[in-house]
Amino acid sequence: MMRATARLLAGLLAAVLLLLAERCWADGGGPSLAERVIWAVNSGGEAHLDIHGIHFKKDPLEGKVGKASDYGLRLPILRSSPEDQVLYQTERYNEDTFGYDVPIRDEGDYILVLKFAEVYFAQSQQKVFDVRINTHTVVKDLDIFDRVGHSTAHDEIVPLSIRRGKLSVKGEVSTFNGKLTVEFVKGYYDNPKVCALYVMKGTLDDVPKLQPHPGLDKPEEGEEEEEEETEGGEEGGKKKVPAGAKARVQSGPRTPNPYAADNSSLMFPILVAFGVFIPTLFCLCRL
Repeated sequence: MMRATARLLAGLLAAVLLLLAERCWADGGGPSLAERVIWAVNSGGEAHLDIHGIHFKKDPLEGKVGKASDYGLRLPILRSSPEDQVLYQTERYNEDTFGYDVPIRDEGDYILVLKFAEVYFAQSQQKVFDVRINTHTVVKDLDIFDRVGHSTAHDEIVPLSIRRGKLSVKGEVSTFNGKLTVEFVKGYYDNPKVCALYVMKGTLDDVPKLQPHPGLDKPEEGEEEEEEETEGGEEGGKKKVPAGAKARVQSGPRTPNPYAADNSSLMFPILVAFGVFIPTLFCLCRL
């Protein structure tokens, strides 16, 4: 009897501990963001510990592939915290396709985060390139300036899955041999580059978001609709423009309709009448 009671109590204690462990995990007691990151590099720069506790190691390609640049150090980077601007101020570029090899041993869901900022060119179509993962193109025609403008942080976030020796990304599947090859592919416009990158376990919701971009923010749902006067019409009222629709920019005062005061349609019958009346009158006078 005593042994049965002891076993029952032990079973209940184990169940309680398991329940508490699951509750702690659900409440955030699981691995921290930094613990989920399995690989991180500050391209073209030195090691850096960011505000989330992620340790970016020094660029392993230094002296091997491409060129490192710290040209961006003279510029403040929008959308990035002051402590982590260095991640976008340094970069590695190359005159040909280049990349990094990321070893991944465990199966599961992962996120690749690529960090960029355009600190040199001041217009679009100056630097355009692709990003490829193990032969899968995951970012096509990346034009950083066109996406966010100059000296502004931009993250490309790529979810991927590794299971049973297969890599799944962007709806494509290929054989996975334990190494994730992230390549920046040379295009027609200048050289490919990257500022920093990391790979972490988790989902899209786990990735830290950049600060809002004033010029790119979309109006939130439920925002009141704007109203605009109509140019005429039978009702002569107002028409509604959906929120988020681009307002037409007027370059000057409205040009008057050149045909609005045109009375030629009324004058034509009068001129015809005069044309008929004068010859008739002349003939009557000769009789």
